[in-house]
Amino acid sequence: MDTLTILGTSLLLLILIGVPIYMVLIGSTIIALVCAGTLPLEIIHEALFEGLNSFALLAIPVFVVAGSLMERGGITNQIIDTVKQLTGRIHGGLGITTILACTFFAAISGSGPGTVAAVGTLLIPSMIRNGYSPRYAAAASSSGGTIGILIPPSNPLIIYGIMGNVSITSLFTAGFVPGFMVAFFMSLTAWFIAKRQDFSGDVSQPPFNVAHFCKTCFRYLPSLLTPFIILGSIYSGICTPVEASVVAVIWAFLVGGLVNRQLTWNKIYHSFVDGAMLCGVVLLIVGSSTLFGKLLTYEQVPLRLAEAFLAFSQSKTVIMLLILALLLVLGMFLETLATLIILVPVLMPIVTQLGIDPVHFGIFLVLTNEVALLSPPLGVNLFVSSRIADIPVESVVIGIMPYIGVLILCTLLVAFIPEISLCLPRLFGYL
Repeated sequence: MDTLTILGTSLLLLILIGVPIYMVLIGSTIIALVCAGTLPLEIIHEALFEGLNSFALLAIPVFVVAGSLMERGGITNQIIDTVKQLTGRIHGGLGITTILACTFFAAISGSGPGTVAAVGTLLIPSMIRNGYSPRYAAAASSSGGTIGILIPPSNPLIIYGIMGNVSITSLFTAGFVPGFMVAFFMSLTAWFIAKRQDFSGDVSQPPFNVAHFCKTCFRYLPSLLTPFIILGSIYSGICTPVEASVVAVIWAFLVGGLVNRQLTWNKIYHSFVDGAMLCGVVLLIVGSSTLFGKLLTYEQVPLRLAEAFLAFSQSKTVIMLLILALLLVLGMFLETLATLIILVPVLMPIVTQLGIDPVHFGIFLVLTNEVALLSPPLGVNLFVSSRIADIPVESVVIGIMPYIGVLILCTLLVAFIPEISLCLPRLFGYL
């Protein structure tokens, strides 16, 4: 039995018995190495160290700490209060508020499940109190949370930039237009569903008043400036993404502690615990995925797959559709970061040969992984929102189907109209 057969068989068996993904990747690779004997076992610690030896990885846990501090420091509440004044009273207003608040919070946290937890904890109970069905509330929150991995700062875009040797700043810039496009279509979907099911707005919300809205914006100005401070420091060239994550933490301390006066030592402690826990998860997945990818590269899987794809078709359209289908299937069983770390080295030779811009391809990959966040059995956002709404995951799955359709539509638009993702990087001179 050759190495790839052993690797594939052990990988499938470990997934089927429910082993954690990092153990699936490490275990299947070690089994293949031991049984085949084609590579020395020293490659294990070398690949693990190589995968973790990246300065850019620091941005992920630090952005999570920043997002957690902002949530506990009242910044998230103030953002939601501001958005509710715009949309709260219209049909599906709270659903639209949820999606827009997720979009705003995405520019702070960089995490899909983290965005669902931060915004959904506040708005899902509010929607249910105002007569929305728990299914609608959970579906709107879990769907809006997917925007968290596309609008910068995005953890998956950081991983893609590292694995594909692509400028992270260019990727962050490219994520803006597709991210707001997804938010727009999701808001329309939330409104349409609410209209059909006759879900009203928040009756406790006063009618929109320009003067009152301006006063609210002024009162919450430090909180509302948060994403502009973070992203502005990156795009102006003052900070790298890693340095901007530290700026985000400092800003969260200043606003949450000194302006809002809601940060306590206990809240600060738990925010850093959140960052440490995610850091452990990310490092395990990155290290194990790098080891797995090393074996795939040694067995020339990227080259073979590129030859197979290009032998099937030389059309960019057909290849992008094949990659989309592959990612949609894998996304049901693999965590987003693991999918990117495994597939980016495999798919980049195909992308290069077809002349597809790597920045454009990165946005396409992350958009496809947004669908994975909503795809059972692994869809993380589904579990977060179902727990908050206190309903079965199966019920949320039914509710998110229209949003999955919207995400697939947006993915196809980005795939076949590259300017959607590339217009801003070109405007800013990154391409």
